[in-house]
Amino acid sequence: MPIIIEQKFGVPAEIIWKAITDPEAMREWYFTIPGFKVEEGAVFEFYEPGEEHQYLHRCTITCVEPKKLLQHTWTHPHHSKGTSLLTWELVPEGDSTLVKLTHEGIENLADGGPAFAPENYQEGWNQIIGESLKNYLLQ
Repeated sequence: MPIIIEQKFGVPAEIIWKAITDPEAMREWYFTIPGFKVEEGAVFEFYEPGEEHQYLHRCTITCVEPKKLLQHTWTHPHHSKGTSLLTWELVPEGDSTLVKLTHEGIENLADGGPAFAPENYQEGWNQIIGESLKNYLLQ
């Protein structure tokens, strides 16, 4: 069952696109992702915020439609053999933009243990979209 988070923001899609694709912007509200490039086939890795660096995330960009869609795999190679798929969709609505985040295949990460339970991803994405991204866009 995919996790789907939708939230409308009172800014144009270009601003949100920059927030989800520019490494400097991402560092402010999302994750620090060294060497991030917005191109299909690009692989990027990052850890959760903080000093623990317990969970390596490894992702491969599968689709890019500038200012509309960014899709990539989402894996935890040190904890799970599974792969999930994350899609950011930006839908202009007048002077606002609807952000739709879909995270599919989380059940494929279940072999990683309780930390990879769907409810943890749901909670995390709600916080990332509903608080972190929102606060960044309101700056």
